[in-house]
Formats: sequence, C-alpha cells, structure tokens
Amino acid sequence: MISLRNVSKWYGEQRVLTDCSAHIGRGEVVVICGPSGSGKSTLIKSVNGLEPVQQGEIVVDGTPVSAREANLQKLRARVGMVFQHFELFPHLNIRQNLMLAQVNVLRRSRDEAADKARMLLQRVGLRTHEDRFPSQLSGGQQQRVAIARALSMDPVAMLFDEPTSALDPEMVNEVLDVMTELAQDGMTMLCVTHEMGFARRVADRVVFMDQGAIVEDDTKDAFFDRPRSARGRDFLSRILQ
Repeated sequence: MISLRNVSKWYGEQRVLTDCSAHIGRGEVVVICGPSGSGKSTLIKSVNGLEPVQQGEIVVDGTPVSAREANLQKLRARVGMVFQHFELFPHLNIRQNLMLAQVNVLRRSRDEAADKARMLLQRVGLRTHEDRFPSQLSGGQQQRVAIARALSMDPVAMLFDEPTSALDPEMVNEVLDVMTELAQDGMTMLCVTHEMGFARRVADRVVFMDQGAIVEDDTKDAFFDRPRSARGRDFLSRILQ
C-alpha cells in the first residue's frame, strides 16, 4: 500500500531525513516512534506530499507521490490524515465539518454526505453531538471528529501524526479506542505516536527513528523484547519507565 525507497529531505543545509526506506502492506498497522526531532512527523507528512522530499521515491497504492506530475489533491482525498491539533473549522458544526470535503471534493449530494457524516459520528460515539460546534467539545471529542472526517473520504489508508499529544491524559484512551477499532477492521495505518501501550496492542510493526534515519524496522514483539540497536534499547528504557 505504501512504499518509501531511500527518501531524503533537507531544510536548507539541515538534513532531516536520510535514506529512509519502509514498506507498509495493505491492512498493516505500523507505528513510528523515536525521540523528539528524529524526523517522524516529517516522514509521515511526506507520504501524502505535505512535505516534499528531495531524494527517493514514495508510492501510495500505485501513485508515485514524489513525481512532479502527481495529483496530490486526488491522493490526499484517498489517504486520510489526522494531526496533533484537530484542524476543524470552528464556524461549522460537527456534521458540516464532515460534509464539506465530501461535497466539494467527492461531489456527493448534501443528503448523501449528511448520511455518511451521521454514520461515522455514530461510529466514533458522537452521533448526538452533530449540531454542536468544535468549541463545545472536549479535546478528545474533537480528535474523534477529526478521525471521522478523514474516514468520510473513504480512504485506502490512514496517517496519524501524534494524534494524542495535545490531549489531556484522561482523553487519550477514547481516541486510541477508535484507532484500535480501525486497526481491527483492517484499515492500513501509519501512526507516529509515543503511546507504547497502543503500539504493543495494535501494531504489526514498529519503525524506530533517530536523527532522521530509520534505525529499526521490526515486528512489535521483536522491537519491544529484543531491540537490535543501543539507541533503541535506550529509548525504550526511558519511555517505558
């Protein structure tokens, strides 16, 4: 579903990604972890072209993302993205937030888009909140709306960029529960997160990054039980404590 081959990126003179290669199969859940500044968010944003890369190749479901002729708008309609901050439109109610892209990008009728929005709000446990505005919801509820909005586009894969990092601790689990259900339903998922409990419960593989490079790419059991690198062992000893 997602293939990265020798991906490198610079910001001016600073190299932020170095020869990153990884392959995510259809229906696979891969967690990207590592210390702050290791390039995790930059890597995941490069998958749907939000961060252009200078070297390497990225292919999503047969579409070459890094090619000059790539239709990035069409690609982003098929690859859902959930950010740290919810990026909801404050002047639209929750139902309208889910309808907007369906109508304007997928060209669905307003009735069809509204039905889809209500179905997805039911799925994330917010059906009774459809007429509320983002400011009337908790952080965890807003993030669940953001996930439902991404799902409203019928994506082939979902990208999560630290979706719980801006939440109060008691709101984290309600978002992780929705992500867990998606994984169990067979959604292809690439997740940047520090939630190691989620990684242990849901991930098929763990990609560990440091200083812009992929240091380890292994099954979750192998990574947690037998990390191959000294840097990986040090990271786990700190974060699990």
